[in-house]
Amino acid sequence: MSGPDDTEDELPWPQPPPAHDTDDTDGADDTAEAGGEEGTETRTERRAARSARVRHRRRVVATVGGALLVLVLAFALWYELESHALGPPGPQVVVTVHEGESTDAIISSLSQQHVIGSSLAFRISDFFHGAPSVLPGSYALHQNQTFSEVRAILGAGPNIYPVDVRPGYALSEVAAQVDSLPGHAPGGFAAAAGSGAVHSVFSPPGSNNLEGMLGTGSYLILPGETDVTIVRAMVQRFDQDAQAAGLSTASAASLGLTPYQVITAASVVEKEGYIPVNMPDVARVIYNRLAQDMPLQMDSTVLYALGQDGGPVTSQDLKIQSPYNTYLNKGLPPTPICMPSKDAMDAALHPPPGGWLYFVLVDKDGTMAFSDTYAQQQANEQLAKSRGLP
Repeated sequence: MSGPDDTEDELPWPQPPPAHDTDDTDGADDTAEAGGEEGTETRTERRAARSARVRHRRRVVATVGGALLVLVLAFALWYELESHALGPPGPQVVVTVHEGESTDAIISSLSQQHVIGSSLAFRISDFFHGAPSVLPGSYALHQNQTFSEVRAILGAGPNIYPVDVRPGYALSEVAAQVDSLPGHAPGGFAAAAGSGAVHSVFSPPGSNNLEGMLGTGSYLILPGETDVTIVRAMVQRFDQDAQAAGLSTASAASLGLTPYQVITAASVVEKEGYIPVNMPDVARVIYNRLAQDMPLQMDSTVLYALGQDGGPVTSQDLKIQSPYNTYLNKGLPPTPICMPSKDAMDAALHPPPGGWLYFVLVDKDGTMAFSDTYAQQQANEQLAKSRGLP
């Protein structure tokens, strides 16, 4: 049987936890609460980091994109400046395209002569617009031209035409070449040459005849050049060449002639001598005949009167009434009969000593025989016939 104290110690209902247990529970709650706050801060940091990375990537993309845009705009501006050639065209230049020349070589030539500023830009332009088919020949262009202008000029074909003034050509033969060019009318060159607008320094007073006084060689006739301009260029070349050969009032006077007469003699030497080796001796024959007051009897002067260049001279031709018929008229013809070469001019200025009065072609290689007497001339003519020469 229990006593009152035991019943008091063992109560049948649960006892409240000790005071320190309540403190432990509160500590656990505090820990859990602290853990929740720590987790919230970590997620915020991660979100902030992700946002920072996104912003960084966007800045990088924006920077790269901006740089690319600047490069594209700079390239476009450069290309436009190169292709449209700001400012007026510069001086005229001549670009010659040779047979089989490559497109790259043509573009390089355009760049070197400053027709275009950039060969790279022009190649890019060709890629988009197509390269024109360029025919061989010479083209007149200007420095600092637009790509479209250059392409149009090249695509239209050569606009510069060569004219050859060969030794032995008469003015009429040069005129025929010039008159056939685009922009030139038949008869225009001869009219310009005889107009008196251009004179040689060796032209006799009062003469407008430029026969024999056009410089030999090749000329490139540019678009828009007038006949007078072309005549002036040819006469200027002749004057320079003749002076370089030593023609002057003094040198002509030493031969008993005027400079114009020396040119006339040289033109006959050109036609009669055939090849340079014969020309000095032909010049001596001319001067010897003049000194003895003999008619020159040169077939080339008769052919000039007939408007022919070479060929046989008939007995009827020798009777033609013309101041150029040196069978009927003594002395030199009134004007030169062709454009003399430098060799002919040298021969006329520096004839060798000799007593020759006759000459004839005795070999098909151009060799001539010279003689002092008519009997010797007849023998040489027989030799020529025996060799099949006329």
